[in-house]
Amino acid sequence: MATRRCSSLIPTLYSHPMLSLLGFLMISTFMYLIMSKRMFAMTALILIPILFALIGGFRAEIGDMMLDGVKKIAPTGVMLIFAIMYFGIMTDAGLFDPIVAKILKVVGGDPLKVVIGTAVLALAVSLDGDGTTTYIIVVAAMLPLYRRLHMNPLVLTATAFLSSAVMNILPWGGPTARVLSALHLDSSEVFTPLIPAMVVAAGWVLFVAYIFGKRERKRLGIIQIDENAEELVAEANHEDVSLRRPKLLWVNALLTLALLVGLFMDVVPLPVLFMTAFALGMLINYPRLSEQRNRLNAHAGNAMIVAGMVFAAGIFTGILAGTKMVDAMSLTIVTLIPNSLGPHLPILTGITSAPFTFFMSNDAYYFGILPLVTKAATQFGVGVADMGKASLLGQSVHLLSPLVPSTYLLAGLAGVDFGDHQRFTLKWACGTVVVMLITCLLLGVVPI
Repeated sequence: MATRRCSSLIPTLYSHPMLSLLGFLMISTFMYLIMSKRMFAMTALILIPILFALIGGFRAEIGDMMLDGVKKIAPTGVMLIFAIMYFGIMTDAGLFDPIVAKILKVVGGDPLKVVIGTAVLALAVSLDGDGTTTYIIVVAAMLPLYRRLHMNPLVLTATAFLSSAVMNILPWGGPTARVLSALHLDSSEVFTPLIPAMVVAAGWVLFVAYIFGKRERKRLGIIQIDENAEELVAEANHEDVSLRRPKLLWVNALLTLALLVGLFMDVVPLPVLFMTAFALGMLINYPRLSEQRNRLNAHAGNAMIVAGMVFAAGIFTGILAGTKMVDAMSLTIVTLIPNSLGPHLPILTGITSAPFTFFMSNDAYYFGILPLVTKAATQFGVGVADMGKASLLGQSVHLLSPLVPSTYLLAGLAGVDFGDHQRFTLKWACGTVVVMLITCLLLGVVPI
């Protein structure tokens, strides 16, 4: 009873500035620990928020907050488990061998061509607006080449990430949908004007891929590859070529196409869709019980690591939201904007959307901060649509946030450390934000 009474006094004992400071310190501590490799991301995601919640005096509510966070992210975790299992089976069965063969024919053993091919493939696949699908397909198709040529897998994750980040603001993607909903705008007012900036940003991604490729070519040279696509993929994944199912190629392709159509049309919840596709894919390609058990054992480790990261992130976000730290952080950010900057809020929003969405979820930013800042901006004659467009420019940095599940998937599939991926990619992601902002300013998409 005494504990409950103490808990009820927390809002007065911990003012918004104190809660905000606690929230920023929590996230900064987490980032420092994982980027300096002092803690594994999964353990840091669980233990750091618990520590700061205890410091904040939320001992009695910690359990409920953690459970609420896990519940909210559970569908995403389930979806990622079965997505990894499904595309793992498709890789085993050889669905991506024709893609690898085509790429192999074009790029050969030239690391420069491999990286540029990665960027082109990722930009094309990202048209569905779903980073999860993009990462699975691109890594499945390209990782064998990277391993065969002994290329740095961080180049693969960075290139795929940068490509997906540019396409993330498509109208059917998450951020743009949130802006349209929060500000009551139409896609023609927000997305259509941003298309030129997306085109320029795609060019920037190809330029970055060229830089990566030149470095890898200088380090490794051009290597002669004698293997065919099947042998290359099997060798890279340490698999037996007998797992291939060439006679079922079109069946698997149609099943995958149906899956992607279902993803796009949102006919059923994504976890159910991937679970069904996984069950069908397993039964069609490996009908024997022993084969199914072997395939499950082969991919379960990777799936569980990624899912563990996602559920741990649920604990992090659950405590961040349950303690109201995220609300306090939002208020702090809004109050820090001086009136003198009112007419320049679109530019300021374009710049600050990167760090703000990195430290908090898209929901917190687009439904919490953006409407407040936009309301203030309208008092200075700034258009609502201008604020909406500017707020989307920081998504390339947002996707590197520890609060984004798909980034854990990308790192897990490529077998790289999450902190290493962040360090390697961050400056290039910031470059994407700068390129898009400058383009928008020059074209008048975002007013100066």
